Formats: sequence, C-alpha cells, structure tokens
Amino acid sequence: MSAPTPENVSPANRRVSARVGAIAESATLAVDAKAKALKAAGRPVIGFGAGEPDFPTPGYIVDAAVAACQDPANHRYTPAGGLPELKAAIAAKTLRDSGYQVDASQVLVTNGGKQAIYNAFAAILDPGDEVIIPAPYWTTYPEAVKLAGGTPVEVVADETTGYKVSVAQLEAARTANTKVVLFVSPSNPTGAVYTEAEAEAIGRWALEHGLWVLTDEIYEHLVYGDAKFTSLPALLPELADKCIVVNGVAKTYAMTGWRVGWLIGPKDVVSAAANLQSHATSNVSNVAQRAALAAVAGDLSAVDEMKTAFDRRRRTIVAMLNEIEGVYCPEPEGAFYAYPSVKSLLGKEIRGKRPQTSAELAALILDEAEVAVVPGEAFGTPGYLRLSYALGDADLVEGVSRMQKLLGEARA
Repeated sequence: MSAPTPENVSPANRRVSARVGAIAESATLAVDAKAKALKAAGRPVIGFGAGEPDFPTPGYIVDAAVAACQDPANHRYTPAGGLPELKAAIAAKTLRDSGYQVDASQVLVTNGGKQAIYNAFAAILDPGDEVIIPAPYWTTYPEAVKLAGGTPVEVVADETTGYKVSVAQLEAARTANTKVVLFVSPSNPTGAVYTEAEAEAIGRWALEHGLWVLTDEIYEHLVYGDAKFTSLPALLPELADKCIVVNGVAKTYAMTGWRVGWLIGPKDVVSAAANLQSHATSNVSNVAQRAALAAVAGDLSAVDEMKTAFDRRRRTIVAMLNEIEGVYCPEPEGAFYAYPSVKSLLGKEIRGKRPQTSAELAALILDEAEVAVVPGEAFGTPGYLRLSYALGDADLVEGVSRMQKLLGEARA
C-alpha cells in the first residue's frame, strides 16, 4: 500500500501542511551549519558555504546600535513598515547609489532580504501566477514563490553565456500565466553581471508584455573590473509602476546577522506588503534599524575596503580552481561567489568512489578534504559547485589547495 498523501489524509491527521511541507531547507545554511558543527567537533573544516563577509560590521554602525539600546524610545513598538527616518534614508541612498528616485512611502523595512522577497511575492501573486526565475538561482527564490501561491518557471543559463539568460529564452518560457520575471545582477550564486544593454533588453521585453519585475539589488556595490551595476527602474523609469526592488544591509556592510532588508515598489503594493508584515512580524528590531540607518546614511569607505579584499580573493580562487583538471570556472564579475562547472569530474574515481552528481562530489570533498562547498543542485543546475570567497585569504588558499589535491586524484 502506498504511503498516504496530504490529499487522502483527513485534515485532523495532517501534521504539517502540504504548503510548508513542500518547502526545501535552505541548502546554503544547511552546508554552513554542518561545517560549523564539524569544526566544533574538532575537525579543521574550511567552509565556502555561506554568503557571509568575514569582516566585522564597521564600528560606527555598531556604535549607533549601542546608543540605540540606551534610548527608551527603541524599547517600544514602532511602525510595522519601518522607522520613518530609516525609510527616508533608504530613499536617499537609493537615489545616491542607483539614480532611482523614490518616496519614503514606497519603502518597506523588513527582517532581512528574505522577508522582503516573500512579502513582495505574497503581495502580487495569486494561485496559478507564474514567475520566471533565471537559473542558477539563489535557493530562496523558488521557495518564496511557492509559499506565496505562485509557480516558479526556471530558465537555465550555463557557463557558455556567463550564466546570463537571453530575451529569447525568457520569451520561450512566457505563457498566458506569466506575471513576474526575476532579475538579479550581480547574481548569487554565479557572480554574473548583466551589461546595461542586456539589462535594458530584458526590461523592455517585460514592459512590452506588461510583466512585473522583481529585481534583487543586494550586491549592487560588489562589482569588479569593468563591470557596472545597473538598476532597472533607474534605467527604464516607465518600468517603475510594475517593478519591486529588494535590497538590504547584509552584504554591503557585513551585517548578515542584523537582519535588515527592504523592498521598494508602487505604493499600493508596498501598503499591501506592510499589512502582511504587520500580522507576521510587526516592526524590525529597532536597534537593528538604528544600525541600518547609520549604515545607509554613511559613506562607502568601509565598503570599498571590503570590496578590495573580495576582488583579490576573486582572482585567486578563479585561478586556483581553473588549475584543477576537469574544473572550469568563469571569472565572476560581481558578488562574492565562484561557480565552477565540475561536470567533467562526475563518474570518475576519487579515493575509491565515483560521484555521479555534484551533490555526491560535494559530500566527498567534505569527507575527504574537510572543505564545505554547496552543490549546484541547490541552485537548480546540477554539475556545479558554489564557493563563497567571502572568507580570509589564508583559509581560501588552504581550502582550494585541499580541493586541488583531492580532485587531482580523479581517474577515469
């Protein structure tokens, strides 16, 4: 007899809802947690899993949080949509950094970028609505779409195009049910950065078909070489009425643990998302909001210092990965991830095992080299690995050196 499914089990006997039961665990956080557990057990694991800068939050931001703790005004409820002064500062920062002019009423402050993404999808999606998601994608995007009642539709790019999708691919995926296209540049997990011309072509295609665009700009300041960040609603102002921008302080200011993000969009959508948040979480921690205010209102000197280190590590990790036979890693132009193809290694013998998938290869690398990486399955594209280079230079070199030694043993 087959196991009961949610459809043929009485409601009283369903322990977990089908909606939540279908959501996968965050693979990146799972890998990071396993690496930290092994380190706590005494194993010298080097983790490339979490997209988390190794730098401390800049001191002036921490000082603002300390001062906020002493102010009784921050001990009370504040507006669910965010502190008014923070929303105004985010609007000013958006104009300064992106050239996109918005009003503070178009800003919703959220508990990190993840809540901003979910709130955005929940505010505009109905059951049956489709969201085109370019792959490789960050693990949360399709899960947030499904939680919000929508249907994710993947469009896959690979290393031959620098992991960037074309308008032709997007058009081939469009149906009568398509409502939203996701646009992410710089990209997690690949580090791909769309040129202004490529971004404009996608934006004009969305305009032509009346689609919404959700654009994640959280890596806006982390671009290298000749690459440039492009904000779609700044480039195409006519897109603004159907565009939602997601951003936050986590990556730019090394504030992943502070949990402050935001979304920017049309006032009716922001109002709807704020209503949802008022019932889900109420306001973001006031202390964290005060810290975020110091971050977005300050200059970018601390950010530039971190970016210099990331750029150095970027060049190092790409060079070292490409020295491994069977590995090909395009040079990422943004964020802080390398996304090498390991398809040529699959099926080869490595220390008595023949990994058939990148997930199996990642497990082998963790067991044999004590290096934690995230397999491409987590990002919708098997056959790849994601390595964050937001870790110390010495650990980066040691970790990839271990991989070089292990994978160099691969035999047909």
